[in-house]
Amino acid sequence: MLSKRILTIQDLSCVGRCSLIVALPVLSAYGMETCVLPTAVLSNHTAFDKWSCLDLTYEMKNILAAWQENGFLFDAFLTGYLGSAGVVDVVKTCFSDFSNESAEIIIDPAFGDNGRLYPAYDGEYVTAMADLIKSADIILPNLTEACFLAGIEYRSDTSPESAKEIVKRLAEYTPAAIVLTGMERAGEIGELIYSGGVFSEVWAEKLPRRFHGTGDLFAAAFAALYLQGSGLEKACASAGDFVAAGINATDSSCIYGVNFEYVLNSRVNGNRCFT
Repeated sequence: MLSKRILTIQDLSCVGRCSLIVALPVLSAYGMETCVLPTAVLSNHTAFDKWSCLDLTYEMKNILAAWQENGFLFDAFLTGYLGSAGVVDVVKTCFSDFSNESAEIIIDPAFGDNGRLYPAYDGEYVTAMADLIKSADIILPNLTEACFLAGIEYRSDTSPESAKEIVKRLAEYTPAAIVLTGMERAGEIGELIYSGGVFSEVWAEKLPRRFHGTGDLFAAAFAALYLQGSGLEKACASAGDFVAAGINATDSSCIYGVNFEYVLNSRVNGNRCFT
């Protein structure tokens, strides 16, 4: 059986479980033919005290030029941390020039959390991302990102019911299905899904620990499951279960991120199909 060729576009953090370090093995283990386009190389993820960062915007353009000559095309795209408005422009070119017919585009905006933008980002980047999501089939914003993209003030006490109004506003700016991630209610965490004008919700027990990179892990698992044929709700539930299993396998003091390798190994060797 032919596997789908997916291109994931995000940074490479050389140490720490996030971005491409997570996406490449997870997508591959789920049966995707996984290709990568790094947006930057970081010495390590930014939960550590010190890091270095090399922007790859210039080299990305060289890579796309070579791909053009080779005639490469992709069946799907998954974007994560992009780094700058200039990179967003390169990604738009990638979508337009390297898509197979009916290629699906999944965008994780990955620019903020807890009501704030990540340090590298500003209003120009939010504007660029608001333009990029017009090309998406599915977007995976958290509440902060949805508020910025929709032009609505962020409130930390936003309820799932109130979040529906934010999602409806965001839907005015993109035709994509919207999966609002990381929503919380009494003892639970989950996703608020808006597709075809209809809302649905997926909830699971909220675990008491948080780790860097869980959003990247969820996005990779979700993308693979969805592209394999799972509906939005089932893909969310199974991806959330995968992340939860990784959290439960990780020591609470670990700064490197979730022990997803243990979960992949146990499920592959146990012949479980990640569903």
